[in-house]
Amino acid sequence: MTTQVTTLLPYHHVDKLKEEDAWSLLKKQIVSSVTDIHEIDMLKDIGLQIVAKCDGLPLAIKVMGGLLCQKDNQHSDWKMVLDDSIWSVSGMPKELNHAVYLSYEDLPSCIKQCFLCYSLLPKAAKFLREDIIGMWISEGFLHGPSDDLEELGRKYYKELIQRNLIEPDSKYIDQSFCNMHDVIRSFAQFVARDEALAAHSGESNIVSKLSAHKFLRLSLESKASGSDGLDWSSLQAQTTLRTLISVGRINVKPGNSLVHFSCLRTLHIESAHAALVESLHEFKHLRYLSLERSDICSLPESIGKMKFLQYISLRGCQQFVDLPHSIVKLGHLRYLNFQKTSINGIPRGFCVLTNLRNVNGFPARVDGDWCSLEELGPLSRLKYLEIQGLENVTDSSFAAKAKLVEKVHLTNLCLTCGSRLGDDELIEEETQQIEKVFDELCPPPSLSFLAIEGYFGRRHPKWMMSSSDMPLKNLRILMAEDLASCTQLPDGLCQLPYLEFLQIDRAPAIKRVGHEFLQSYHHQNPRPSEAVVSFLRLHTMKLMGLVEWEEWKWEEQVQAFPALTELILFECNLKRLPPGLASQARALKVLSVQQVKGLISLENIASLIELQVIENFHLERITNLPRLQKLTITRCPKLKVLEGVPALQRLMLEDDYMETLPEYMGSINPRRLELYCSLALLASMTVAQSGLEWDKFSHIEHVKAYAHEGDNPRKWYALYTTNPYNLETNVSSSALMYRGTLFSLEDAQTFESAFKMTRRTFRYICSLVSLELNYMTCYTFADGRELSLQDLVAIVLRRLYSSEPPETIGSTVGVNESTVLLVTESFVAVLCDRAKHHLLWPDSSEKDKIKSMFDKIHNMNNCCCVICTTRIPFGPTRDSENNCSVIMQVIVDPEIRFTNIWLTLTGSMNLSSIWPECHPNQEIHRRTMRWKGSRHPAGWSF
Repeated sequence: MTTQVTTLLPYHHVDKLKEEDAWSLLKKQIVSSVTDIHEIDMLKDIGLQIVAKCDGLPLAIKVMGGLLCQKDNQHSDWKMVLDDSIWSVSGMPKELNHAVYLSYEDLPSCIKQCFLCYSLLPKAAKFLREDIIGMWISEGFLHGPSDDLEELGRKYYKELIQRNLIEPDSKYIDQSFCNMHDVIRSFAQFVARDEALAAHSGESNIVSKLSAHKFLRLSLESKASGSDGLDWSSLQAQTTLRTLISVGRINVKPGNSLVHFSCLRTLHIESAHAALVESLHEFKHLRYLSLERSDICSLPESIGKMKFLQYISLRGCQQFVDLPHSIVKLGHLRYLNFQKTSINGIPRGFCVLTNLRNVNGFPARVDGDWCSLEELGPLSRLKYLEIQGLENVTDSSFAAKAKLVEKVHLTNLCLTCGSRLGDDELIEEETQQIEKVFDELCPPPSLSFLAIEGYFGRRHPKWMMSSSDMPLKNLRILMAEDLASCTQLPDGLCQLPYLEFLQIDRAPAIKRVGHEFLQSYHHQNPRPSEAVVSFLRLHTMKLMGLVEWEEWKWEEQVQAFPALTELILFECNLKRLPPGLASQARALKVLSVQQVKGLISLENIASLIELQVIENFHLERITNLPRLQKLTITRCPKLKVLEGVPALQRLMLEDDYMETLPEYMGSINPRRLELYCSLALLASMTVAQSGLEWDKFSHIEHVKAYAHEGDNPRKWYALYTTNPYNLETNVSSSALMYRGTLFSLEDAQTFESAFKMTRRTFRYICSLVSLELNYMTCYTFADGRELSLQDLVAIVLRRLYSSEPPETIGSTVGVNESTVLLVTESFVAVLCDRAKHHLLWPDSSEKDKIKSMFDKIHNMNNCCCVICTTRIPFGPTRDSENNCSVIMQVIVDPEIRFTNIWLTLTGSMNLSSIWPECHPNQEIHRRTMRWKGSRHPAGWSF
């Protein structure tokens, strides 16, 4: 028997999938092994009928896939789903609610309650898995032995994920945070409408709803403050409430309290008013208390009267410092969270709370011969434990009293010290002391998750290093952050049989990752015949903030990382990727390389599907990635070669100051291109066959190109398709009125006459200053339009080459005089800073090569370099008596690259004084010529 639904839910417009794409999506939700693929393909005929019922809507198909995962791969089971009467329930909107309804009806009754409860959580707040399970326990939705309730909750949570009713957020590890789609949320709230209300304080009829009906569960979300928010008094009629969730501020007046809600079991209030906290003891039945991000500094002593309380979270209460001694009377407590508070201690006797399963933010404090860590000793049921402030522990014997190794149920452990990154005053005694403390915090073999933050020892804890009795044999996830002094990665990780996820973030003392990290045989039997595969199950590795890391040793024959699917390298100095990565990591599908300063090439990774290269300023080549389908390139200015990517489907190029498409675009054939570039390039693309860029992108099926303006990265756009041909843009001639600057000089002859250089040289000068000038103060034309990088450089060059005063130049190009002055000064400062990195003159063999290049390119026999000298006046006028004038001298190599720059006040340096310093024992040929049309001193000297 099914229920007829008569109320329409919100309408959501989404693109529908074609039949084959829809079938692929459905199959993806169900297939879990190679064997499954054949079984599922045998069911394609009935699968296509189920997909048709979903009307090609992606979410509906995913929900149906989650439902079919619970069934056997038999035709009869799928036929029952296809023929279910719910598909014909009247009153449903067209978009996917039938699929959600069918999946909901298939849920066990105990999980239905959990699902409906989940839908009440406000979208504006972050509710983690353990928070949600705590609510389910407090509401009595989980039935079973007390010791197993959290595990049962995790099982229900996982089933909701498997059914695609909630979706894990990839930014959170181990599925600890999930989102619920709006359509699914709307459906669940409709089903629970007689017992629960989820509302926003901005709704016009919320007060009438609250006065007309009594609910068991109420969820309020408010962004308003002051008189615009919801008054606490409007809730007083809800005397039957069992759950109250409030996110945002509610207007509380003197005399308001919680006394009316005598049936309350679950209370979550963010930004709670202190007056409400004083009446907490009135809740005789309260199980769950969350006062996150409130301005309270303590809990009342009367909290000891709340005998049924199981869950307390004070996360984010930054002013909270004092935990009352009466907390030790709460014998049913299962969960305590003090994260991001200022708690300064734990009351003595805390150890009697032996029912605790989760403790987060436990403060390590020492008082004479007593340390708070010893209060952890008797808490044998702990599963999750986070200890903060371990730098305060003055003796390792205190750490031993925590008895972590004896906590056989402990699965998650976080050990934290205050960060010492950048602390140059660390003394040896401190590092040795923290090493001894961590040695005594050895976890039990049951541990699955380990996080270490702020550890400043020079070596890793002994229990993390290679040994025959390493206690981390069940570890799945390891995260280490802010390792100020460690000079190497732990060498005991490679043989952990279940390690799946490894993240190291900010370890500035590590310069080399050597063979010890990939120790490929048991250290008792180091013979090659005993070799085993290292990191057997690791699927994700993130190495970030190793800013001095230069070398990674991993030879081709060393077997390691056979299951690695995702690798992230961020902010390091690696010169190359190790050969073993290409030859051994055969499952690697996703690689992200960001701000890796020395890397020149990426090549020969046969399995790679997705690649991100972001701000790798020395990267020149990407080659031979035969399975690569998705590629993102962000601000990699030296990348000139992209080849050997026959499977490429999607390419994203990001550089707001890109003036031309890369030459490699003509030799690759992605189906889709997404481009973020300069307005000049975008304008060039919009003229189609008439533009210089046409041959580089015309063969691509779908192109989306954008140029930014201000904070809008997609202010200007061009959308192009090949079949059928279509080019749509909002770029008009009015958007391109860059008067007197680069963009009005379309032909090469006019450009070279104005700037005394080719466009290629101009682009190179732009690249020299792009990083710094892109992040300087935003300058605009007089009419408010933003100056691009090319505009800035064009203005500077015009000022340097012209005898016109700044006000005349500004008027000509449409900017204020102050802009001309400031931009020029910034440009000169940037080039001076860059010159500091090029102070060495080449050796004799390199010098001969340079002479040969000058001879060939410039017809300058026996030349070593070129020096350009120019005078730069600063100030509002060109009156030399009232303004500072600077001589800038630049040494230029055959490729017109600046290799040295000098600045000095006029008259304090002459040209000949440079040569003895920079070119010892060199015979220099010199001559001078002036710029054509230039009236102030500027010359090339050879």
